[in-house]
Amino acid sequence: MITLDLMGLVGLMGLTGCAGNQYLTQNPTPTRLDHAVATSAPVAPISKTVDAGLAESVPAVSEEVRPVNHQKVSVKPSGGEDPSRHGTLTIDGRQYELKLVESKPNEIATADLSLTAFEDGPVVNVPVEPAAPMAFPIDEDVQYFEGAIPQGDFAGQPMTSTSHSIDLNLPSALAMVGGQHPVVGFAQWRVQEAYAQLARAEVLWLPSIQAGFGFHRHDGNYQASDGTIVDINRNSFQYGLGTGATGAGTTPRPGLVAQFHLADAIFLPEIAERTVSARHHAAAAAMNEQLRSTAVAYTELVNAYQDASILESSRQRTAELFKITNDFAKAGEGLQADADRINTELAMVDNRMIAARERIAVASARLAQTLSLDGATPIQPLDVTAVPIDLVSLEMDKASLISTGLNSRPELKESKSLVAAACEAYRREKYAPFVPSVLLGFSTGGFGGGLGNNLDNVDGRYDLDAVMTWEVRNLGFGERAARRESSARVQQARFEKLRVMDQVAREISEAYSQIQFRREQIVVTERAIGSAEDSYNRNLERIRDGQGLPLEVLQSVQALETARRAYLQAIIDHNQAQFQLQWALGWPVTAPAPTAMGM
Repeated sequence: MITLDLMGLVGLMGLTGCAGNQYLTQNPTPTRLDHAVATSAPVAPISKTVDAGLAESVPAVSEEVRPVNHQKVSVKPSGGEDPSRHGTLTIDGRQYELKLVESKPNEIATADLSLTAFEDGPVVNVPVEPAAPMAFPIDEDVQYFEGAIPQGDFAGQPMTSTSHSIDLNLPSALAMVGGQHPVVGFAQWRVQEAYAQLARAEVLWLPSIQAGFGFHRHDGNYQASDGTIVDINRNSFQYGLGTGATGAGTTPRPGLVAQFHLADAIFLPEIAERTVSARHHAAAAAMNEQLRSTAVAYTELVNAYQDASILESSRQRTAELFKITNDFAKAGEGLQADADRINTELAMVDNRMIAARERIAVASARLAQTLSLDGATPIQPLDVTAVPIDLVSLEMDKASLISTGLNSRPELKESKSLVAAACEAYRREKYAPFVPSVLLGFSTGGFGGGLGNNLDNVDGRYDLDAVMTWEVRNLGFGERAARRESSARVQQARFEKLRVMDQVAREISEAYSQIQFRREQIVVTERAIGSAEDSYNRNLERIRDGQGLPLEVLQSVQALETARRAYLQAIIDHNQAQFQLQWALGWPVTAPAPTAMGM
């Protein structure tokens, strides 16, 4: 076992796509391509000026562009050669002879064109540089993913629709989940709110300060203390700590006043302290949940890119098969129906590639939302390929893992704190009728007044008030109802804790089983890829030798694509189950170092 803290665990997650990689494509290339150059460029359809015989015998796509040599030759082909293997082409007043060149042994049957120029007049020697590989038109700022440069109808179209992208690997994505993230930031500020409520509860017994001045004037009838009614005009004025005094009574608004129920002063700090603990664990749970969501969203993005890479490889195989089949059909050695069938499958692969590009865009948008990034900018995963990772050792039995989760899971700790807070609230209601409410007031300042408009005899004044009252609400029925309400909340919190315990146990058990069975799926689908590749290679050799049927190779291509996509999905599901189990355990401090499974 290797002891790690959370940041160390995040750093070790960077092994995804590093050591022990097994590429999912036959010809792996770097993840980021600053320049995309096609080594075999499509050739434009043959002009209508080419002889019909040549148009039928030359395929529409060539795998290689050969240099063009200009020589003066006769229009007619030399004697003894098949006229159907020659043709003429007129470009800017010049005529070119097109000659079909035989393919070399052990090469795929292709048609290479060598052109010889002539015109009605003196020979014009035009030096021509050897044809360089044709480059796809790309944007320098667009980052392409391995194997994801589309061919055919998709040539030159980037996998993203904007000229900029965000490059991320898994550790970088997880490191972005912090206090600035909306979900995590909201939970952390709820903790600060709980701390403020605790601080307020702890000073509930301290007095408040009320300072100011007040003026009162009365004109007209007034009842004296002996009951007589008198017509009097008077005024009074007070300033300092406390205001509102108008006569012999105490200052109605004391300068220093403490008014509280003693039960609140005793129990509210305890309730607030338990609430702070619950909010702390809730914030930790929000962080863990966001880490899991980020990891899952990132693996989905890698899955989308790798799936597009697999489909591109499958399209290349299908296009190669179509070319061979189409050549055979034109040469009369095969059926045009077979070529049409494979052409249909080629269109269906193109359709799946469109869906793959949609998955990439959707996965990028969802990861951007998880990381609170600009959704208009696509995200580019830096992991070359998806490989199985190990975050949690399965050497421990399921019961031990469940015990670890019950001790470490912040959601369960939050539930326990909420139960404790509900218990303290019940105790407050239980003892409330037996402890008093307290009022302490002290006022000092200047006070004066007089008759009519006279304001004189202003001098110092002091008032001290101390009041304690006991209250039994609603003849005791209100107290009983309050205790029943608090008791019901305690029971709700306890059952909620039991529900969370059951949920934690289920999530750990579920993720544990998923990892076990998905590991088996990885092994099975890996064997399926080997069998499918062998089948494809053997069937391809047979059809080249004129022994097999094109549909047999097509079935092998389809089987290989299915096996590779199943293998990719098994790896993604396994890695997501690993993150699910790590989350279900509460992201424990002690965990084995993540390693790639024997690849």
